[in-house]
Amino acid sequence: MPTPRNKPSAPAPTRRQIQWLRRGIGQPGGKLPLFDDKGQHVGLKLVEACIKAGWVERWFENPLKPDWLVCRLTDTGRGLLATVQPVGKVSNPVHRA
Repeated sequence: MPTPRNKPSAPAPTRRQIQWLRRGIGQPGGKLPLFDDKGQHVGLKLVEACIKAGWVERWFENPLKPDWLVCRLTDTGRGLLATVQPVGKVSNPVHRA
């Protein structure tokens, strides 16, 4: 009898991926920004990795900028964000004199 194969799980998200994904929470349709909080275009590799993991999906084609990936959060992406700790600055509790 063949054994059932589980779908391979997606790798754990990076800090940058979590930060970007969180920006879709509360946006109409879960739309994700094309630019980061410093005004820089979100990297294509980051976006493609999130699509491959199933956390986001391509939403529509942008006729003015066909190379831009307009994406939105998926239910899987929302579920992921519900399970990860908030992303912030890492504090170092060890003080050296």
